[in-house]
Amino acid sequence: MPISAVQRAAALLTASAVLCLTGCTDDPGGDGTAAATRPTGTAGLTALTEQQPEWDTCPAPSPAEGGGEPPSPLPGGTEWECSFLQTPLDWAKPEGETIELALIRARARDNARRIGSLVFNFGGPGVSGVSTLPGFASDYETLRSRYDLVSFDPRGIGRSEPVECATDKELDAYYALDFTPDDRAEERTLSDAQKTYAAGCEKDAGKLLPYVGTENAARDMDLLRQVLGDDRLHYFGISYGTQLGGVYAHLFPERVGRAVFDAVVDPDAGVEEGALGQAKGFQLALDNFAQDCVDRGDECALPGATVAEIEQGVTDLLAALDEEPIPGIGSRKLTQTQATNGIAQALYSKDFWPYLEQGLEAADGGDGALLLALSDSMNGRNENGSYSNIQAANAAINCVDFEERYTLGQARERLPRFREASPVFGDYMGWALSSCSQWPVPGVWQHLDVSAPGSAPILVIGNTGDPATPYEGAHAMVKALGKGVGVELTYEGEGHGAYNGGNACVQKAVDGYLLKGVVPASGTVCK
Repeated sequence: MPISAVQRAAALLTASAVLCLTGCTDDPGGDGTAAATRPTGTAGLTALTEQQPEWDTCPAPSPAEGGGEPPSPLPGGTEWECSFLQTPLDWAKPEGETIELALIRARARDNARRIGSLVFNFGGPGVSGVSTLPGFASDYETLRSRYDLVSFDPRGIGRSEPVECATDKELDAYYALDFTPDDRAEERTLSDAQKTYAAGCEKDAGKLLPYVGTENAARDMDLLRQVLGDDRLHYFGISYGTQLGGVYAHLFPERVGRAVFDAVVDPDAGVEEGALGQAKGFQLALDNFAQDCVDRGDECALPGATVAEIEQGVTDLLAALDEEPIPGIGSRKLTQTQATNGIAQALYSKDFWPYLEQGLEAADGGDGALLLALSDSMNGRNENGSYSNIQAANAAINCVDFEERYTLGQARERLPRFREASPVFGDYMGWALSSCSQWPVPGVWQHLDVSAPGSAPILVIGNTGDPATPYEGAHAMVKALGKGVGVELTYEGEGHGAYNGGNACVQKAVDGYLLKGVVPASGTVCK
């Protein structure tokens, strides 16, 4: 497959960033609402809830959304419609300054049996819903029988006041850096780069930066619900979208309609434990990839007769790249960091295992193009060299959500735990704890509270082979939502997320709940 085709295909993965810094909420307000963002007035809200978005033909995605062509019509000729939602910059001051959030929708096929709108968030944080939803439209065509399919670019993302931290040329250099320093000199280089990057985010985003967090996005979703004319929010959250959905359910339990959480963030894990869980998750996915290679024998192009031997080859490749990058795409070379990124990207879906095999074989022979293409997809780099703002938004949202700030020294101290969890990804995940160390805006949460007494049932799907949101997170989410709210469904499979993987059992359970209100038995297992 040509490199450009790999990049386009990889861009459709609903992938979180490699390190999705999960953590949780301090509750100074006493009801799950951060005191700094609790609305204080109603007049401004009345005007906002009565707004009428002007829906029109969708333009091509903006550079921050990833670029590309306008979305194609759906089966039967239904056109995608786009608009904007006005929402408060600061939810504590609903009568104050507003910002615009980009929206997209496709109307339900059967208007007579229409339930309402089904709102999607595809994760990250940082993924543009406006550009992503059309790419997965075929997966949701059954759901469109009774729902308008709706998504949005959350604040700070895509076309919704995007946070952008550096120029395209600067990002090429930044993502090629060594993010796993071997000595104090390399640590200083990384620290300086993190400081420059954070300063660029602050300069670009300005007054928006303190307000891009998950709680504000949850309040934006409730405003969207009202503007769409729904009494309750029907919701499909994937990856980070489950964290956003959990926060929404905690703030507005009585307004939850039929909701599905797929590829579930562990609400109990702090920043460090969340990163450690991901290190284990990606290692498990690599183990499964290697085992598949072993099972195929001579059909597998990688050297080694055991999982350990195949993974030693991966470790040796990364060590060699640390010493000397190899040719990649054009004038750009494949570095150790980019190779690690590319390997992780390919582990998000079993469909990408063949490309991982090809990429590792090629890199071992001195050709880093395929792994670099996969890394580019993770970082939001387009074929023309421009970047979406997925990683900038990811940093901005995670760093304003969570209080913890790990210095490089503190990250270094924790490396033994991470190396034990993953010989391949441990260093990368461990050093990444320092990502927010230079951030100019303080975080607001210590731990996440998603308790939602009184909420309608929420279907929570855990995938046993998920690398980015390990399976244990689904059980933790069910418990945290509270008795009678979380309904657990297990999918014994590979990849990040279950519904889009095409498993008939998972799809039947989700469709049955969203379309007919039939709640599957908690503990259901799909294979």
